Amino acid sequence: MSTTMSSDWQKSSFSGGGQDNSCVELRDEGGAIAVRESDDPATVITTHPAALRALTRHIQAAD
Repeated sequence: MSTTMSSDWQKSSFSGGGQDNSCVELRDEGGAIAVRESDDPATVITTHPAALRALTRHIQAAD
């Protein structure tokens, strides 16, 4: 089984269009999801889609 990793980070749709905006970026890591903050791109955490969904639902419910 081969895994495909994207080299392209996807910027959050809630981020502004300018280059200076800090935002969360995501990237497919062959079944896992890499997450980083644009103002600290060297720090990357990796999670699984179900865990990321649970986190975003929790944050939305708390809002």
